[in-house]
Amino acid sequence: MKQGFININKASGDPSTRPVGQMKRCTHMPCGHMGTLDPLASGVLPVGVGRATRLFDYFLDKKKTYIATFLFGEDYDTLDITGRLSKTGGYVPTKEEVASVLPQFIGEIGQVPPKFSAKCVNGRRGYELARSGVDFELAAKTIRIDDIELLDIKDNAFRFAIDCGGGTYIRSLGRDIAAAVHTTAAMSALCRTRSGVFTIEKAVPMEQITEENVESYIVPTEDVLPFARISLNDAAMRKILCGVPVLADYADGLYKLFLSDGSFYGVAEVQSGLAKVKIKLC
Repeated sequence: MKQGFININKASGDPSTRPVGQMKRCTHMPCGHMGTLDPLASGVLPVGVGRATRLFDYFLDKKKTYIATFLFGEDYDTLDITGRLSKTGGYVPTKEEVASVLPQFIGEIGQVPPKFSAKCVNGRRGYELARSGVDFELAAKTIRIDDIELLDIKDNAFRFAIDCGGGTYIRSLGRDIAAAVHTTAAMSALCRTRSGVFTIEKAVPMEQITEENVESYIVPTEDVLPFARISLNDAAMRKILCGVPVLADYADGLYKLFLSDGSFYGVAEVQSGLAKVKIKLC
């Protein structure tokens, strides 16, 4: 069984752990998802197979695209319609009002995560504390929003396309846009259409993948790693594979490392003209 990534199209209502469990059963290998989607959300959920799971940290900050719908004038404790409704019938802004505040959310901004989230507070998950009725505050974190486009409006449902960096809470973004026009909003639908190189057009429903065909859906790790290839001569390769740093005329950074037979070995790191193995994947 080859190792790499499977681009799952997660269905709304499924937890992110369900596709991971299914891929474990199909591949008989360790698997893990790259970037959690809330149960309400659908769309792109890359699942790492085998040693590819070691690379998640190198993908977490990659660009993501979402299509999100917010119900203005409504408020739920979870910031989406899966929670407890605390307000309805509130002010619904005009298209012009919403469009006028969107520029202030572009770029690097501070964002407070939802209390109903996996963020930890003194060793406990935020959603555990919130469900227990514990009063607490989460610190703002810096996130990056590259673009927000208001696509359409139907009654109080405003649909947006959002390009952002990793770690962005779309529910919180809806809350903050609404606050900027002096009202509230709750997310009613969310679809992730891109996560780095993985797109919705090439994503596969979990139910389509079986133990018999799973290997055909695995994208090789070297095809999706966002690094250039490093070339070393045979003597340097023998040293670097033994853990010895070697001279390399490359800029500082991470590179894909291949064996002399062309097979993918792992990730190399160059610092101050010296290259060494960072992660072995073969």
